[in-house]
Amino acid sequence: MRLTFLGTGSAWSLPEIGCDCFICRHMHKNKESRLRTSLYLEAKEKLLIDCGPDIVRQWWTNGLKSLDGVIITHEHGDHYLGLDELVALRRSTVSHAWRPIPTYATAASWDTIELRFGYLLEKTLERRLAVPGEPLVGLRTRVVPFKTYHGPMAKGAVGYVFEDGGKRLVYTSDLLHLEEQQDLLRRPDVLVIQSHWLNEPEFNRPSLLSLQRALPMIRAWEPREKVFLVHISDADQVPGDPANNYLKKIPPAEPLKDPQTGIPYNVPTCQEEWQEVAERAFKDNGITSTVQVAYDGLTVDI
Repeated sequence: MRLTFLGTGSAWSLPEIGCDCFICRHMHKNKESRLRTSLYLEAKEKLLIDCGPDIVRQWWTNGLKSLDGVIITHEHGDHYLGLDELVALRRSTVSHAWRPIPTYATAASWDTIELRFGYLLEKTLERRLAVPGEPLVGLRTRVVPFKTYHGPMAKGAVGYVFEDGGKRLVYTSDLLHLEEQQDLLRRPDVLVIQSHWLNEPEFNRPSLLSLQRALPMIRAWEPREKVFLVHISDADQVPGDPANNYLKKIPPAEPLKDPQTGIPYNVPTCQEEWQEVAERAFKDNGITSTVQVAYDGLTVDI
């Protein structure tokens, strides 16, 4: 399997428009950016995992050529609002050769998606159902959705397990916790997991994972090879930042600390700092898997 990270940012991408917080300012200075999180997996099929508002830019930047299917993790806009852009693929194909793109989502997610994009069905997209615990029908790559909790406004939220060539990839997508323990998540070859914050906030309004909350999950699942962190945001409070009073800047409940010294880890403001903190946190918490903070355009073979 070959995995390309089309985007690795949060719902509004990074740096956020109109924001002068320390994180966004540092990213501007470093000429760094993160589009909305989306993945492109080349296995027995070429699969787009989530299709957000940045899909056109992501398509051209990464030199994508074709698409065999779309997999939607849940019904939030940053994960499906780019579906209308896929009409362009039909417009650029001779009519007798075009086949609607198989598009998978849970029934609850389809309830929302169809309200906005029902007109895409039949001609551009073929509605297919993702049922937690059951392999997706119609694919040669084995893909199994698993139920997650991502708050009351994402009742259709699922993650996916991909298997091909003897390798297994787990992608959690957006979540706060699992609906139930899943044996199929244990000991994957590669885990792609959300890390919206470094520190768990004192109230988790968007129901998203912090690295602090994710660490026990990672330790329990025991990835064999590598862990990739995605959905990075600017929502952590950075000490001394005047923007800490912004709505998105939620104070930490208890900052993630070095277990030896009791000193909180520095809040990362760029790719290099995120990588340094992630490696320290994995080592200090006894996690032997290699960690990589994913960045837009990163391609890896699994």
